[in-house]
Amino acid sequence: MNKPFGNIDAPNHVTGKSIYVDDIPVMAGIVHIKIFDATIAHGIIKSLDFTEAEQVEGIVKIFSYKDITGENQIGGIIPDEPLLAENEVHFWGQPILLIAAENEDAAEEAFHKIKIAFEPLPVITNPREAFAKGKLLSPTRKFVLGNTSEAFMQCKYVFEGTTESNGQEHLYLETQGAYAHPTEHNSVRIFSSTQGPTAVQKTVGRVLGVGMNQVEVDVARLGGGFGGKEDQASTYGAMAALVAFVLKRPAKCILHRMEDMRMTGKRNPYSSDFKIGLDEQYKILAYDATFYQNGGAAADLSPAILERTLFHSTNSYHIPNVTATANSCKTNLPPNTAFRGFGGPQGMFVIESAIDFAAKQLNISPTIIQQKNLLKDGDEFPFGQIVGECEAANCWNELVANNQLEKLQADIESFNANNKLVKKGYSLMPICFGISFTNTMLNQARSLVHIYSDGTVGVSTGGVEMGQGLNAKMMQVAAKSLGISTSKIKLETTNTTRVANTSPSAASATADLNGKAVQDACKQINERLFAFIKEELKLNDEAIAFVDDILHINNITTTHNWKELILKAYLKRTSLSAKGHYATPVINFDKTIEKGHPFAYHVYGTALTTVTVDCLRGIYEIDAVKVIHDAGASMNELVDMGQCEGGLVQGIGWMTMEEVVYNEQGKLLSNALSTYKIPDIYAVPKDIDVQFLNTQKDNLAILKSKAVGEPPLMYGIGAYFAIRNAVLAFNPNSNITYNAPITPEKVLMGLYSKK
Repeated sequence: MNKPFGNIDAPNHVTGKSIYVDDIPVMAGIVHIKIFDATIAHGIIKSLDFTEAEQVEGIVKIFSYKDITGENQIGGIIPDEPLLAENEVHFWGQPILLIAAENEDAAEEAFHKIKIAFEPLPVITNPREAFAKGKLLSPTRKFVLGNTSEAFMQCKYVFEGTTESNGQEHLYLETQGAYAHPTEHNSVRIFSSTQGPTAVQKTVGRVLGVGMNQVEVDVARLGGGFGGKEDQASTYGAMAALVAFVLKRPAKCILHRMEDMRMTGKRNPYSSDFKIGLDEQYKILAYDATFYQNGGAAADLSPAILERTLFHSTNSYHIPNVTATANSCKTNLPPNTAFRGFGGPQGMFVIESAIDFAAKQLNISPTIIQQKNLLKDGDEFPFGQIVGECEAANCWNELVANNQLEKLQADIESFNANNKLVKKGYSLMPICFGISFTNTMLNQARSLVHIYSDGTVGVSTGGVEMGQGLNAKMMQVAAKSLGISTSKIKLETTNTTRVANTSPSAASATADLNGKAVQDACKQINERLFAFIKEELKLNDEAIAFVDDILHINNITTTHNWKELILKAYLKRTSLSAKGHYATPVINFDKTIEKGHPFAYHVYGTALTTVTVDCLRGIYEIDAVKVIHDAGASMNELVDMGQCEGGLVQGIGWMTMEEVVYNEQGKLLSNALSTYKIPDIYAVPKDIDVQFLNTQKDNLAILKSKAVGEPPLMYGIGAYFAIRNAVLAFNPNSNITYNAPITPEKVLMGLYSKK
């Protein structure tokens, strides 16, 4: 088999040859779109006058909701979000008008000549306030296992507390954007920066009032997505398509960075309550959590994100009695949306805070409670799935052994005893993350494989390459399935006319779903090809296969090669194309009883984080993060290692420095890279050491290589607790709360505050 390799797009990325939406050569007659958006978070549009703006030279047309040819609706899960505001605005940055101009300068000039007046309405930015006023985006959900009321009465120790976790800006390198042009038969083609080509196709069809077969969406790659382009890219695809469809001219809508930050939703902030009960041996007997999710002004994907929070509310622990309640609250912020982990990290932060709080009250290390309650085979999750092929303890034990945890603890205690103004802290962060879309219907994929008469191969899937190395893995799957070299294979763009009804590239399931669809297509071709070869070579029951482009019969190398036999098969009219299909088996979930088996498998792991805090200034350094990660039988360690390291750093950013700030009027204050900080080379851990668990257990992953997109982000949660522990080493009486991110400002206040 071909040796594993890294991201096949990397050479083009670093040499500037990769093509993104804004790089596509435009057609003659292109119009540029600028969005006129709300400058108030909640209010009635009292007057709107753009007659003067229309007179600006170069303005082609200014679109309002009245110009929409179909339905003014882009809501996916719930139809509660207009493409363009009608009479009322619900968040600062909500699109109201589309300025279509011959050039960007004309659009900018017209933007400033538009006159609008609002009648302000009350603004809500806090999810608890929204909940108190009955403002919910979807019904309250609850997962129940056992009986927490009875169990708490049996507990020796019971503790209660609250947590806050902030949002997170996606900050993909390529901003939201789309380029569209009209085609024959009253149709439109869209080049979109989206994780969900079918979502764009469906939304555009609704907005234009045409069938999905009149909308073609093509995606070569994304300059990052992280969930922010799973649903919200549909907005900008619809805008470009609407202008192109009405004007019968090509149209382009590319957001500038500050527009993108202002108009788009983030990771959902959560405000949560917990109650945890333990016995005298520190086994967790009962756990009660209530989540108040800040969904923003429309549902977007928040109801589904909320569900995944419930699925991951107990992280890597077995708790026999659980009540987890979740509320998706409607506020006057941009509709929050998918972000790597999709609600899982928010749920995990709460259970880790509950364990940490209990440990601090009991004056023991949190690692004692964590280790005693790790999942094992046969345990039941709160949603009814039974744990199988569990690697929780294996990851924990291997990490502890490799890093001599007891010695590390002693060294940190010694350092802290001998240093007054510098303190060290550490934490262990186990993870358990389910792999599958929790909406069972989405767990399906298709592929299209063509073998051309010269022996080269074209592969189309519904998966979108966005830097995660998907194309490399799909190439490996096709090469292994056909027995040929990867040099013969080309990955095509993702296109809704070649592969229809695609699920978004999300939920860490893209490689599994699309890879198995590629396997299926290759299997179909192999069956026809091998039947031809047996007839051609007058074989009977001999076992045949291609290995490195050469035909093997009964494991013996022959003189027949791939190219030769493909041409002969073509000349004999053998079909060398196939459409593959895959639907994940076993999985199911019944929302009426909140029970089922929603995940194909789980990914496990444990991270050890050590930090140093400057107790005079409140600044900190992350010294090291050591990880044992369950990647199954990794099919491409270079790609998987990159995902682990990148996800870890992104999780650290969420927990430490990335602070999304809105004022009480709902205006985004952290609206640029000068006011919103992400980890740079100076902020990342000095030492990142990720090792893959050595395991060959069976699973439903592609080639037994477990998903690696989202799970590593959760390791970053450990940075929060390591820093908090260092603060408490300096000031044991600090009143520092469980409020993330733990920025240097919060650290400084925590160092010198008292209960």
